[in-house]
Amino acid sequence: MARFRPISRRAALKGAGVTLALPWMEAMMVEGKAAARVASPKRFCAIQFPFGVAMPKDGTPDRPWGWFPMGEGGKGKPVELSNPLRPLEPVLDDVTIFSGLSHPRCRTMNGHDTGDIFLTANNLAKVTYRNTISLDQHIAGKIGEQTRHASLTLSTDGGVGPRTRTTTLSYNADGQPIPALADPKLIFQRLFAQDKASRDDMKKLESSGSILDLVMDQSRSLRSQIGRADQQKLDEYETSVREVEQRVERARDWVNVPLPEVDADSLTLEVTPESPKEYLTAIYDLLYLSFQTDLTRVATYQVGSMGPSRARNFPQSIDIKGDWHSLAHGAGKKGGAEKMGRFDEFMTAQLVRFLTRLRDTQEGDSNLLDTTQVLYGSSNSKTHVNRNFPLLLAGGSKLGHQHGSYLRFSEKVPMSNLFVSILQAMGLEDESFVDSTGPLEGLS
Repeated sequence: MARFRPISRRAALKGAGVTLALPWMEAMMVEGKAAARVASPKRFCAIQFPFGVAMPKDGTPDRPWGWFPMGEGGKGKPVELSNPLRPLEPVLDDVTIFSGLSHPRCRTMNGHDTGDIFLTANNLAKVTYRNTISLDQHIAGKIGEQTRHASLTLSTDGGVGPRTRTTTLSYNADGQPIPALADPKLIFQRLFAQDKASRDDMKKLESSGSILDLVMDQSRSLRSQIGRADQQKLDEYETSVREVEQRVERARDWVNVPLPEVDADSLTLEVTPESPKEYLTAIYDLLYLSFQTDLTRVATYQVGSMGPSRARNFPQSIDIKGDWHSLAHGAGKKGGAEKMGRFDEFMTAQLVRFLTRLRDTQEGDSNLLDTTQVLYGSSNSKTHVNRNFPLLLAGGSKLGHQHGSYLRFSEKVPMSNLFVSILQAMGLEDESFVDSTGPLEGLS
């Protein structure tokens, strides 16, 4: 049997101005015990959407279109998924859904101000609206030095936006917003281009149209050092990168469409119905690649903001008239729950595709989802209501989480308890976060 030289977990393909990190391979072993593998990294990702969800009352005809599962819930009990969460069925064993959680300090804030505090649990100070550190940056401050990028901050709209209508989820230790990236092409280059690449190299990158074309010489050399299984994995990875490159080019055409100077509730983007879906797919694929290649272990993605946003017309991608904000306001009217629920179902399906890719990607003796915690939800229940956030946590079964349940809590339990559970699953020794009273019961 042929023996191949072990390669470093930090191995990468390098070309003119770019560095293409590699996925985990069997050849990435550590010396010592026979066939010992590098320990899988622990990762965290938070995804937030605005305006809340449909919440029709129990016993009404529209109830199946409400976001939260039906029934009483409970640890280990069967989960009766509503229509908006139906796409979760294939990954339900890796997901816990919550109701009742929110940030007690923020319940009296204006409903559209709470995007700023989704990961900080902080009531914005009056006049200054100063924030505090977000959960992702707290984690990045402790493990960020282990990767090329301490964290990755993404949003549909980019930048930081105005206070109380933020376009980023991430805040540093001083409570200052961290600008988010929105353009898939720029995100891709930020992930894979060398920081100190020369202008000539970057021009070559732009003219080549593909990062893969610049690293193929090293790729061919690497193939002679690895086994057949790793060669196949490298083929699959390069195909995946090529597909993302093509997708981000298509998505970029939509992202660059400027915001029209019209009333927010009638916001119209000059895009085809499929453009938002292409954009979401591209962003989720970039998040996946950043974790697969271990370029970062901490990421946030804000899908739309509480203010004017390129995401407001996302519902039109599935032929639903009206924008996201108006759908949320109309969710309590006749037929409104179904319209909102259909859009929530679409959003859940995009998330599930991301979770499935993580689950189907082998890393050591487990998969990426087993060691990645993905928090998904909104800081409103109904629009403008800062209680009972629609939330779910996926992944992390190798980090101590036991999933497959719908857990219901009273308002006495702060969402920060979930943050403590996330921190401890990351291997950090935090016993508290803002107003927490301990780790969240029922996850382990």
